[in-house]
Order: sequence, then structure tokens, then C-alpha cells
Amino acid sequence: MISLKSPREIEAMRKAGRITAQARALAGSMVAPGVTTHEIDQAVRRFIESHGAKPSFLGYGGFPGSACISVNEEVIHGIPGPRKLKEGDIVSIDVGAYIGGFHGDCAATYPCGKVSDEAMRLIQVTQQSFWEGMKYARQGCRVSDIGHAVQEYVEANGFSVVRDFVGHGVGAKLHEPPEVRNFGPAGHGPRLLPGMTIAVEPMVNAGGWQVKVLADKWTTVSLDGSLTAHYENSILITDGDPEILTVTEDGAYV
Repeated sequence: MISLKSPREIEAMRKAGRITAQARALAGSMVAPGVTTHEIDQAVRRFIESHGAKPSFLGYGGFPGSACISVNEEVIHGIPGPRKLKEGDIVSIDVGAYIGGFHGDCAATYPCGKVSDEAMRLIQVTQQSFWEGMKYARQGCRVSDIGHAVQEYVEANGFSVVRDFVGHGVGAKLHEPPEVRNFGPAGHGPRLLPGMTIAVEPMVNAGGWQVKVLADKWTTVSLDGSLTAHYENSILITDGDPEILTVTEDGAYV
């Protein structure tokens, strides 16, 4: 069942979202040649815990990190470790924070130093596809309208949308109904209502859309080894424009 959040619950989600967004921004600022994914993960954990929150991902389903850090062909769920980032890498960082009974969830992909033109365009198209979907995150639209807009924009730019993983509702649980796909026809699924909170998260491959999960049972990569990018925010459906909950105190979304 899809939950509609009360004003008190929405305020709690704003707090969780703000901490989450600030953790994402911190992680992104650390992306540089020579930095390890473990160092970024530990900084995320320290930041979240210093604000009285808990990393949503740490231990979730057995995941060993506080952030999912995925590099180049890794789509999502990359496990932090000793890997040192290199000039030209692109790095997707997905973070969540839990406080006051609610979660925030957001992600972004960052260039490591100077990257190729294709890599930068992939990052930009992925981020913009989120905003294309946001045009339909409004009262009265259907959930699939968001994903249809994402897919149309991505494919018009020559990239492909991952099908095996999707967005979701977010709130007291990290993953709640409804499922928010980034693909498919418009006009399907539940109607969006004020008080719904969802995480919209395009995952975009430079090549084909197919992916596979590696032997660690977490890290998911593009099947053809092509570059991939990820962008996500938690949002609130209102009776007007949607509100992004994962925003920093100074209004940043990345």
C-alpha cells in the first residue's frame, strides 16, 4: 500500500533528505585521482552519524558500506574498498540517511578529473532525464508518466535506460511502493497524490541497457562494459510543483 505522509512526517523527511543530500555533496567533492572508494565511504559514514542519523545502506540486506560507489561500467551497488580513482573515471555515489523514523535517498555521478566528452555528456543526459521525469511528478499524473519521459529523453540522446533496477517509494522504509520505472508507456500505474514520496533514479548506459550482477552479489555492471551513470533524488508530490527533499542547506542537488 502506498503511504501518504502527514505534515509531521514530511518535515521529518525533509530533515533526513537534507542530511542525505549534504552527504552526497561531500562524497562528490572528494572524487579525485588517488582517492579510494573506502575513504569516500568512511567520510559519508562519519558525516551522517555526526548529524545524529544512521547510514541507510550500512548492513541493508548485508551491504557492507555506507555508500554505494560505482565506477565507470558499474551501474549501482558498488562496494567501497581499496580501489583508487583514476583521472578519467566517472563515479556514481548513492547515499541514504535515516533519522526520526524516515529515510532520504539520493545519488549522482561525478567526473574524476578530466573525462571524455562522451562520459561528460552521459552524466549530463542522465541528470537531465531526471528533470524531464520531474515534469510529470505532479498530482493527477500516473507513475509511469515519469519513466516514459525519462526513457524518451535518454533514447533521443543515443543512450539506453537500465530495465532491471528501478526507482521506488521512500519513507519509513528505504524501499516502499510504488515501483517507479525509468521506462515504459505513459498512462499506467497509480495516480500521483499529494503526500506521496518517491525516489526517482534514472540509471543510464552509454551502450545497451542490459546489466549483470557480479560474483560479490552486489556490484551491477553494464553487460557490454559501456560507461554508465546514475542520478537520484527523493521527492514529495504536492498539490503544485513537486518538492525535492534531498537538497542541501544552500539549495544544491548534486
